Parts: sequence; C-alpha cells; structure tokens
Amino acid sequence: MSGERVGFLGLGTMGAAMAANLARAGFAVTAWNRSPGRAPELDDLGVARADTPAAVARASDVVVICVSDTPDVEAILFGPDGVADAAAAGQLVVDCSTISPSATRDFSDRLAGRGVGLVDAPVSGGSEGAQKATLTIFCGGAADDVERARPILAAMGRTITHVGPSGSGQAVKAVNQVILAGT
Repeated sequence: MSGERVGFLGLGTMGAAMAANLARAGFAVTAWNRSPGRAPELDDLGVARADTPAAVARASDVVVICVSDTPDVEAILFGPDGVADAAAAGQLVVDCSTISPSATRDFSDRLAGRGVGLVDAPVSGGSEGAQKATLTIFCGGAADDVERARPILAAMGRTITHVGPSGSGQAVKAVNQVILAGT
C-alpha cells in the first residue's frame, strides 16, 4: 500500500480505467464524477466515493483529474466546492486532461499561491492504453512534483516523460497529436 492517498476526479472511459489501475496498484483512492453512479466496478476495488471535488481533496494527498476540456478542469479546481477550497499546502494536483497550455500555467500559478503543486500530465494511448496501464504520459511542472507523481503515473502508464515546466506536457501532447494526425 502506497503512503499517498489518491483522489481521482472524472470517471469517464479513460478516468474509470485509470482509477481502477490505481486501486489495483494498492493506492487508497477516493473518486468523484460530475454525474454520480459512474463506473460501479470501482466499488468492488474498494474505491471510496465523495460528493464534491473539495471532499476528494480533503481525503487525498495527490489529486488526479481526467476530464474533457479546459473549462471542466477550471470548474473542478476553482469552482464552488472545488479542489482549491479544500487543498492544503503540500498537496499535489496531477491533471491528466488534455487542455490549453496557457490555462495550465495559470492554474499552476493560482494553486502555487496556496502551496499546492500542479503537474500537467496529459495521456496518450486511448481507452485500451488506459485499461492496460500502457499510456504514454507527458509531464510538465517542477521536477520534484513530477518525481512525487511518478509512482502514481506508473500505475496508469508505461512511458512517463518530464518535458519541462508547467504547461510543457500540454504543449508536447498537442505536437504529438498533430504528428499522429499527419501520419
């Protein structure tokens, strides 16, 4: 059992599989999804449920987010009952969503003001990669935050690369998507 308690926000096709892999790897996981009742298979793996992102933050050392776009990430972090309402200094947020690099830098600065680190860690590999824990993950953020996130990311993916400061993971993911679209 890892010492880090992990929160997971967003239980869509990708998120549910990623949260399941964290639970299977021995992490204590508390999850939230905007529409309740998603991913009932997580209950059999011992994943706890919370009613709000803030409640997940209170129950966690590291909070992982996997949602579809920039406004969703912003709402989860800074909206009513958001992560920032409950986050304590020393906590870490790992955002596996694919969102705007500039928004990521803004979110990182806003969280840093509360003593909370942010690693942008967008994933590549689709639902099959999420299920098989073979995702490729590009990480942006401070080196010590990325190293702290690495064991959590390793439960979800195979190739984890720190590519630079905050927002860099998102920028590299965008370049990767353009290359894949072109081939």
